[in-house]
Formats: sequence, C-alpha cells, structure tokens
Amino acid sequence: MWFKTKIDFGVERRKYIRLDTVLPVQFRLESPDRSQIFSPWMQGFTNSIGRGGICLAVNNLSAELFRLIQEKKAKLSIETDVPLLRNPIIAFTGVAWTREVPGYPNRYLIGLSYEQINSSQNNTLMRYARLKKFFIPVTISVIACLTLFLAFGAYLNIQLTHKNRMLVEELVGVLHESDLARQRIKEIAQQRVVLQQKINSLVSRIKSASEKKDIQPVAAVDKTKELNELILGLTRERDLLQTELAMLQVSEKTVKEESSRLDTRKAILTKANLDRMYQWLKIHQNPRTGLVMSFEGDKDIANWAFTYDQALLIQVFTNLNDHDRAKKLLDFFAYQAQREDGWFLNAYYADTGSPAEFVEHCGPNIWLGIAIIQHSRKTGDRHYMPIAEEIAGNIIKLQQADSDCGIRGGPQMSWYSTEHNLDAYAFFKMLSEVTGKEKYGRAAEDTLSWLVRNTYGRDDLPVKRGKGDSTIATDTYAWSIAAIGPERLKELGMDPDKIMEFVEDNCKAEVDFVRPSGRVVKIQGFDFAPQRHVARGGVVSSEWTAQMVVSYKIMADYYSKAGQEDKAAVYRNKADNYLAQLGNMIISSPSPSGQGEGCLPYATQDFVDTGHGWMTPKGKHTGSVSGTAYAIFAYYGYNPLELD
Repeated sequence: MWFKTKIDFGVERRKYIRLDTVLPVQFRLESPDRSQIFSPWMQGFTNSIGRGGICLAVNNLSAELFRLIQEKKAKLSIETDVPLLRNPIIAFTGVAWTREVPGYPNRYLIGLSYEQINSSQNNTLMRYARLKKFFIPVTISVIACLTLFLAFGAYLNIQLTHKNRMLVEELVGVLHESDLARQRIKEIAQQRVVLQQKINSLVSRIKSASEKKDIQPVAAVDKTKELNELILGLTRERDLLQTELAMLQVSEKTVKEESSRLDTRKAILTKANLDRMYQWLKIHQNPRTGLVMSFEGDKDIANWAFTYDQALLIQVFTNLNDHDRAKKLLDFFAYQAQREDGWFLNAYYADTGSPAEFVEHCGPNIWLGIAIIQHSRKTGDRHYMPIAEEIAGNIIKLQQADSDCGIRGGPQMSWYSTEHNLDAYAFFKMLSEVTGKEKYGRAAEDTLSWLVRNTYGRDDLPVKRGKGDSTIATDTYAWSIAAIGPERLKELGMDPDKIMEFVEDNCKAEVDFVRPSGRVVKIQGFDFAPQRHVARGGVVSSEWTAQMVVSYKIMADYYSKAGQEDKAAVYRNKADNYLAQLGNMIISSPSPSGQGEGCLPYATQDFVDTGHGWMTPKGKHTGSVSGTAYAIFAYYGYNPLELD
C-alpha cells in the first residue's frame, strides 16, 4: 500500500530513531509532478535510515544536478537494494536538506523524506536496518566472549595439564625418595648387626680377661697389669662402639620416621594418580559408540578399540559405580557391534563402531562374557546376560568338537592356548554360579581337566603356554592363580608357591625406563616372556605386572585365612613393591584431549617383540587401556576372574 506524506526532516529527525547502515541506492531526479526526468539512474548509498526518510550519500554529482536538488526544483525516485530481498524497495522522496562533504569535491549528503513508499516495504527496511545495526556489535561481542572463553579454557587446560603432569612427577620423586629411605634402613640395620656383633665380641673378651686376672697369683704383678691394660683398652673400644651404635639407632629412627612420612605421602599420591588414570579412561570414551581407543599415541592403531580392553573397562566402570558408562559399552556390543556367525570381532573403530579387525578369537569373547557376568552380579541388571550365554554356547560348541574337550583359539583357529582355556574355566564357573545351570559346571570341569592333562604338571615347567607349546608366558602363571585359585591348585597336585616362584625366577625384569621428562628410572616388573629367549633384552609389561600384583594379593589372602601370617606378609610386600614400581611407569596423557591425565604405557619399550607373536605398540609414551585398567584392578585388589 502506498501512502503520501510530507515530513519536515528536522521534525522527522526528532520523531524517528536514526539507524546508521549502508545500503546501495539507485536514484534519478524528476520534476516535482513527476512529468519530467532530469537525470539517468545514478548510484548512491544510504548514510542513515529512518522511518520517514533516508540520508543519501552521493559521489561525483554534477554541480548542475546538485543545484536542482539544493533549490528543491527536483525530487528523487529511489530504489534501495536490501540483501536477501528479491526486489528493491521503491520510494519517491522530497529533499529536506543538503550538505557538501568538506575536503571531498562533488561529494554530497542529501536528506530525503518519503512522499510515497509501501508501508510493508518501509517496515522491512527498518527491521533490516535495526538488525544490521545491532547484529554487528552483538556479533563482535559474541566473538569476543567466545575468544575470551576459549582463551580461558585453553589457560585452564594448560594449568590442568601442568598440574596433572606435576602430580605424576611428584609421585615418581616420592617413590624414588622412599626407595632410598628403605635402602638406607636396610644399610643401617646391617651396620647395626655388625656393630652389635663387635660389641658382643668385645664383651666376651673383657669377660675372659677379667676371669684370667681373677685367677692370677698375687705375685704375678706384671701379668695382672697386662690384663688390666687389655681390659681397659677393650672397654674403651666397646664404649666407642656403643656410642656409635647409639648414634646409628638415632639415625635409624630418623630415617624410619622419614620413610613413614614418605609412605603416607606415597599412599596419597598413588590414590590421586589412580583417580587421574580413571579420568583418562573416562575422557576417552566416545560419546557415540561408548568405545575407548585402546592405545593413545600409536598412530597406526590410534582409533582401534580392542574387545578385550573394552571388557576390562566395563569392569572398571562397574566397580567404580560408573554404571552409565558401563551400560554405554554394553549397549554397543548388544545393539551395534558387528558379529561373524555370532562371534564378536577382536577390534572395532572407536568413533564409528565398524570392524577394525575381521578376526574372532575365543579370549576377547570370553572376557566380554566375564564382564557381563560381573556387571550383572554387582548391579542386579540381568539385561545383558543372554549375550553372555550366547558366547558360552559358541565356546561349548568348540569344546564339544574336540575329543579332549579343549577349546581352540577361535572358530577358524587350530591352536590351543592355556590362556583362553583359563579364561573359559573362570567364565563357565561364574555362569554356573550365577545361572545355576549344570551344563556350565560340567564345561568348567572339562576345561580344567584339559588344562591338567595338557599344560600343567611338569616340575621344570609348571605351566605351558598351550597344547604342545612349552613357551613360557607370564600371564598363564598369574591367571592360573587368579582363575583356579591356590586352594584348588593344591587339590590338583599343583603348588601355587612354585608357580609364583617359577615366574619370578624366569620372567622378572629390571630395566631402565626413560620417562617423558627424560628422567631415567629403574623399573622392576614382569616381562612377557623370559628375556633370555628374546634378543631385545628385558622389558616390563604394565598389564602383566599388574596381573602378578593381583595374584600376589590372592596368595596373601589365602595364607592370611589359613593363619599363616608370615607367608601372607611376604606376598603382601611383593604386591606393594610391584604396585609401587607401576607408579614409576605412570606417564601423562600424550594428547591435548588427555589433559595430561595419568595413564600407563603398554611396556617400557615401544615396538618390540613380546615373544608371543605380536609387538608392543609404537610410540615412546603410548597410553594403554589394558595396562591402566589392570593397574586399577591391582590397586583395589580386584580379581576379574572370580566372582566376589
């Protein structure tokens, strides 16, 4: 709708709000009655916009045309182009005022008042002008706020990363000081024993000399004098040694107090770092799939999530009451994970959940079943139990296909491993207990009988790696204790102490570990295999060392319940020692997303032969889910192969 109005621009300037904005305008000069056209279409720009008119900025306007405008002998038809509008906004305007721009020849500002304009188009123009006026400062403000927010977030992230790294390094420092204090206590104890022996020897000599003096004849003056001098000399020496012993005892007390203080600090820092390690696991859980990449730092498999590792994570989340995270992982395997003939694959991509490795082994499937049972037992949620029983059905089919009731490495595999059969024994035993179904109890006993016939019993090799395979694998020793238990092993004629001694004698390693800071620390732990069997030399596995810590704690509990506290204390001390050694291996997350949270590398060396057909991950400081998860198990004394 067109309307006609004549507005004095001075009045309009008071009545309407002026909005500074720039839009292209086409205009031409016409006679007031619109009967004549004085100029072609020319280009100008809005300088400001009001509801009653606009201020037009014009460059290179001829003096003749400007005189027509200035003397108000002409009016202007204008077409204002507004972005996003298909057609321009058309208006017929009168001239309210004119002004030359100082310093710019032929540049003018012309105040125009609308005489004819569509009211709807006028509203559109005003809405756009207001939006543009406020949009730019608001946008700038938003960008500024976001920049400040991101900068502040980056600052907090840097501070958090630094704090987490310092926490790790502080633990390493305290562990080093604690080791030195313990070593000093041992040295003082040895010195104290030597001094006490010397004092006892002097006391005996003084006593002997005194007895000889007492039986000397009165006339034997010289002999008596000699004995007196001897006694005096021995007494002085004894007194000096007693003084030295007293000073040593004071020093021992001081060192013990310092060691106790360090132990307290070590306990606090260990717990704090374990909490940070748990945070590392949490922040890497993919929000879409629930999976967590198994290795952070190895670019070749950076996005791989191994099924075995996810099974460990389900148990970590469950035991720390983080049930939503555990369910997210379980939901992936229940509803998203691709299977082959009912078997879960060994690995999936963490971000998409698609298969990363088209291989099906028994071990990862069994561990997933174990995780489901542990979750069901601790939460009362039996929703996922059918999956565990499906897995068990697949394993039993393999078992029944073997005349000796052994379980092959997988549906397409021909080899038999002790590890998988130990997993299966624990799995079937759990299922039997949880479901009460006899078939699982029979499957467990058949598996145990196979283990006894094929992998146990030799004096020189208590546990073989598999059927017909005499290779030594550390985890088969640790898991024999964890899956079968000391008591049942003894019933089978096996000696659990000998099993632990054998792996200590053959697989224990002490190596130099180069920390990310460049600091070199000594690490005592357990290798994947006897280092004499591999050319690389010794290497410490974080996961397999943690498995041994769990087994030490099982042995300690066994002997404590049997009333043999001395033996229990020996195993408990070993567990504490190797757990502290794992503390020396803790590194800070190598990626920005990890925020410097603590984690454990898979081993003290990257990309070396484990001795069992695979290499350790690449990357000098690659964080490992399995190593980190099992260290949490070790700290809390949790045995995943037994229902507690």
